[in-house]
Amino acid sequence: MARYQNIFTQVQIRGTAEMGPPMLDASEPRTSAAGFNYWIGKLGNAQLGPIYLGYLGTISLVFGFIAFEIIGLNMWASVNWDPVQFVRQLFWLSLEPPAPKYGLKVIPPLAEGGWWLIAGFFLTASVILWAVRTYRRAKALNMGTHVAWAFASAIWLYLVLGFIRPIMMGSWSEAVPFGIFPHLDWTAAFSIRYGNLFYNPFHALSIVFLYGSTLLFAMHGATILAIGRYGGEREIEQITDRGTASERAALFWRWTMGFNATMESIHRWAWWFAVLTTLTGGIGILLTGTVVDNWYLWAQQHGYAPAYPTTGVVDPATLPGAPK
Repeated sequence: MARYQNIFTQVQIRGTAEMGPPMLDASEPRTSAAGFNYWIGKLGNAQLGPIYLGYLGTISLVFGFIAFEIIGLNMWASVNWDPVQFVRQLFWLSLEPPAPKYGLKVIPPLAEGGWWLIAGFFLTASVILWAVRTYRRAKALNMGTHVAWAFASAIWLYLVLGFIRPIMMGSWSEAVPFGIFPHLDWTAAFSIRYGNLFYNPFHALSIVFLYGSTLLFAMHGATILAIGRYGGEREIEQITDRGTASERAALFWRWTMGFNATMESIHRWAWWFAVLTTLTGGIGILLTGTVVDNWYLWAQQHGYAPAYPTTGVVDPATLPGAPK
């Protein structure tokens, strides 16, 4: 057996499937089936199952499937049900929200935004039900609820973009369309419309935490791989009974990063950075158009952005009597 194991040399163990600890509420038991997959084992634990859905998970998947079908069928209909064009143009197809003339009308004509509202309802219900499910499963296993709260942070940004801000602006047309490139186009137009989102301080914070998350996760993953020959992947054991792996990792971080990170604290660092990405991003989007109409002018007024030489073109927002 190889003494030093990594992703390329690790030995896959086959034995009785691990079914996990007993749940505190066994009224809706998990599936009894569990198996192993060789290729999944190349990346990590090869075991598949047991699976627990319960009524919340089942309803969440059903609602998510309904939303997926509504969005997909509308996109397919937009190319006259041509399967070739559907595949060819998939990245450019979209399901648009209602036009501004409909405001916050509950159900506009289906072809003019009604389907978008219906799909949004089912998709929102799906993700919220799944978040509640993660919370309840954690409680049933006597775990912390960190995953559920991290998921809630992502749902916060989703709700700001598609629900909270459109209601504050008085129109569903302010929401994001469903589609790959169309939602990117919406983001670019949104930034231009409100004076460059890069001058939004909460957007800046969100990017800091986004890039910080990737850096922290990459550094942590690399550190654990680097001490894998000393059993560093057994992080729980190293937290409670610090061994040579965690000692070397801590020394390496102090030498190269200037500060210490333990087997436990690095996960708190990474959790907070990831959660704050969507939390601050949602705040920045929520303030745009509701509190601040032009982030570039706002940044100039607060000494955040340079004032460029005049071009002779007057910005209407700077004229006396213009709305602030």
